[in-house]
Amino acid sequence: MKSVYIHIPFCTNICSYCDFSKIFYNNKIVNEYLKVLEKEIDNNYKNELINTIYIGGGTPSSLNYEELETLFKIIKKFKLSDNYEFTIECNPENTDENKVKLFSKYGVNRVSIGVQSFNDKYLKILERKHTKKDVYNLVKCLKNNDIYNINIDLIFGINDQEIKDIKEDLDNFTMLDIPHISYYSLILEPNTKLYIDEYKEISDDECADMYEYICNYLKDKNYIHYEISNFSKKGYESKHNLTYWNNEEYYGFGLGAHGFINNVRYENTRSFTKYLKGNYRLNEFNMTESSNIENEVILSFRKLKGINKAEFEKKYNFNIYDKFNFKNLIKNDLIRDDGKNLYINSKYIFISNEILVKVLESSSEYVI
Repeated sequence: MKSVYIHIPFCTNICSYCDFSKIFYNNKIVNEYLKVLEKEIDNNYKNELINTIYIGGGTPSSLNYEELETLFKIIKKFKLSDNYEFTIECNPENTDENKVKLFSKYGVNRVSIGVQSFNDKYLKILERKHTKKDVYNLVKCLKNNDIYNINIDLIFGINDQEIKDIKEDLDNFTMLDIPHISYYSLILEPNTKLYIDEYKEISDDECADMYEYICNYLKDKNYIHYEISNFSKKGYESKHNLTYWNNEEYYGFGLGAHGFINNVRYENTRSFTKYLKGNYRLNEFNMTESSNIENEVILSFRKLKGINKAEFEKKYNFNIYDKFNFKNLIKNDLIRDDGKNLYINSKYIFISNEILVKVLESSSEYVI
């Protein structure tokens, strides 16, 4: 079974921090985009059984009712497994009850809401257009339509943000009684408004303190910290995102989408003009065993459970200790081996990138 990511690049508002492939919503070109998207799917999908579908953006909920229904009819081409997960991203300010009912009609069973903060001050900095009330109303609407598998995205590390502000956001989140949260630190990406405006970042120490507070707060509320930025109630981990972190293959369709099929990693063009002409691909990489193993290690260590040693050996036909020297990392308690799994000590998960550099340097075959 494989997974499918579909990118909808349209937004009614461009957020100040966003680096994803996006353009302002224009109803004159949405249907043209959807026709080309359908052709890309027809040309590449090989009728495999699909375990997860994820519609991201951009802002998929910026599409109107008719446009969304067109999109969902295209998606019906995919042959779904019995226990599929079908996620769509949406924003509170443009997702009404009619759209939610449409989600249910076409089998969407997981919704990810872009919230980022419940505080008006930080929503203004991030140039979000919803209110806290909008979020609460949308969650209530989803539950009323039998969609309970809900995620919200939040951002921490905003300048002038304090621990008390993080607590306020988390208190609002827990009051919603939903099973999943993705909590990301603010990163200033080139070509975003915050970057261009030379927005001041907080210190690494401040960011680390916030992250530690978030982890402890959610642990006390019985959320499982299963990936660097993701927490869920038991059984509500994102199946789709685990596809990425388990280094499994998936289709990527749409402007700027990435995919990994038949041992080829590819990236679609971010040029809307080229995409509409059917020039989908920007580049493709044929993966070697070495590059696959490197990805496996990098992606697996994002998970709190880390690398299952038996599964790794079954997949690559060698013991991971034959290629990587974890001796000093284990000695310094940065990485632990519980007999079954190798994983980064949760105390140091916030500096996982630095640890990963040391992991890859421990094998002469992998040079950064």
